[in-house]
Amino acid sequence: MAAAAQLLHRLADIVGRAHVLDESERKAPFLTDWRGRYHGAALAVIQPQLTAEVAAAVAACVEAGVAVVPQGGNTGLCGGATPVAGTASVVVNLSRLCRIRSVDSANNTLVAEAGCKLATVQAAAAEAGRLFPLSVASEGSCEIGGNISTNAGGVHVLRYGNMRDLVLGIEAVLPDGRVWHGLRALRKDNTGYDLKHLFIGAEGTLGIVTAAVLKLFPPVREAATAWVAVPGAGEAVSLLGLLRDCCGDRVNAFELVSSAALALVLRHIPGTRAPLPHSGSEWYVLVELADTRQGEPLAGELDEVLARAMEAGLANDAVVATSLAQAHALWVLRESISEAQRIEGTSIKHDISVPVSRIPLFLDEARSALFERWPGARIVAFGHIGDGNLHYNLSQPAATDNSAFIARTPDVNRVIHDLVAAHGGSISAEHGLGQLKRSEILRYKSEIEMDLMRTIKRALDPQGLMNPGKVV
Repeated sequence: MAAAAQLLHRLADIVGRAHVLDESERKAPFLTDWRGRYHGAALAVIQPQLTAEVAAAVAACVEAGVAVVPQGGNTGLCGGATPVAGTASVVVNLSRLCRIRSVDSANNTLVAEAGCKLATVQAAAAEAGRLFPLSVASEGSCEIGGNISTNAGGVHVLRYGNMRDLVLGIEAVLPDGRVWHGLRALRKDNTGYDLKHLFIGAEGTLGIVTAAVLKLFPPVREAATAWVAVPGAGEAVSLLGLLRDCCGDRVNAFELVSSAALALVLRHIPGTRAPLPHSGSEWYVLVELADTRQGEPLAGELDEVLARAMEAGLANDAVVATSLAQAHALWVLRESISEAQRIEGTSIKHDISVPVSRIPLFLDEARSALFERWPGARIVAFGHIGDGNLHYNLSQPAATDNSAFIARTPDVNRVIHDLVAAHGGSISAEHGLGQLKRSEILRYKSEIEMDLMRTIKRALDPQGLMNPGKVV
C-alpha cells in the first residue's frame, strides 16, 4: 500500500491532484467498456494534458512496476481500453490531450492530439476547406488516439482507406517513458522501417499515441444517397461492381443491411421509418456517391445506374434521397444498428472480413451451419460490404432467451470464425482484438506471425506493462 500511495503522490505531482481519480465513484466510469461486458480495476485513472505529462506518468508507473492502460473515448467493442481485473494498473485517459496543433491546407494535413474527438477533427478540416474522411457511428465521442490504436475503418474505407491509410506521422510515448517525435507530414520518406505502422492497430500495447499527422482531402461538394432493396447478397456485390464501373471513385459508401437489422432500428430508434416498406426484401444496400466538383448531377446519375440494375435483376426497388434531410434519415438507419442491438439485448457479435467476392457464399454457408445447430436463431448481419467487412451477430428471437444462448459463444465463434478462415478472411476487421479475441486469434494466425508479434512486444515492452492482457 505504501508503494501505491507513493506512486499516486508522484502522479499527482505530474498531472495535478484534481486529475488523479482514485476514489471508486470517480474512476468507475473508466473501468467498464461501452458494452458493459468487461469490468476492470485500477489504482487510479489519470488525465494528463500534455505529452510530457504522459511520458512522466509512464516512467513513474514503469519504475513502480505498475501496468499502464491507455484510454481514449472508451467506445471500443473488444475491451481493449479496459484494465484487466487482478492486475495493478493505472488508466491513462487522454481526453484532455485535445488540441488541434496545426492545419496545413497546402500540404493537406492536420496535426491532432490523441484526445481530439473524431467529430472535432472533421470540423477543423471543414473549417479549413478540407475533408477528413474517417466516419464511424461513434464519431461524436470516439477519439483520434483510439481510432489510430484500433486502425478504425468506417463507412468510407472503399474510397479513402482505413486509419492506417490516413496517418502520415505520429508522436508516441514508449513503454519506457521516452517520446518518439515522429510527426512527419511527408508522403514520401524512404529511410528505413516505417515505425508508425507498429503503433497503428496495436491497441496501446506498444506505446501511447499522443498526436498524429492526418491526411486531408478536398471537400465533398455534391452527393447522392439511395436505399436499395436487392434480391440477395450476390446481387448486392454485383451492384457494387456496376456502380464502380459506371461511377468510379465517386462511390463513397456501400453498406449492406439485413432486414433483421433494419427491423431492430425501426423498433428501438424513435423517428425512424422504413424507406421501402413494401419491398419484402431480406437485404438492402445504402449507396452514396460523392464528388468534389460542384454542379455534378449525381442524383440523376445514381437514378440511371439503379434503373440499369433493376433491368438486370440486381435490384428490386430503390429510393434516392431528394434532400439532405432525407439522406440523413437513411444514414440514421444504418448508423443506429449497433445502438438498437444494445437496447434489444446481448448478442454474440462478430466483426469479420472476407474478400468481397466471397461474401455471398460466406453468408449462405454461415446461415446453414448456424441453423443446423441452433434452429430459429436470429442473425443480424450488416456492414461495409464495399471493403468486405461484415458485422455478423447472433441472438435468440426473443431477447429474454439470450442468457443461456450467450453461454454458447465459444461454439458459435468456432462455426463463424472457421468459415471466415476457410474463405481467407479475418476474425477482426476493424474493432481489434482487445481482451475479446486475444486467445481466439491463436487458432487463426500462424505460429510465425504470433512469434513475430511477441518478438516486437518484448523488444518495445520487455516488462509487459503496456496494456497487458490485450492482443498478445
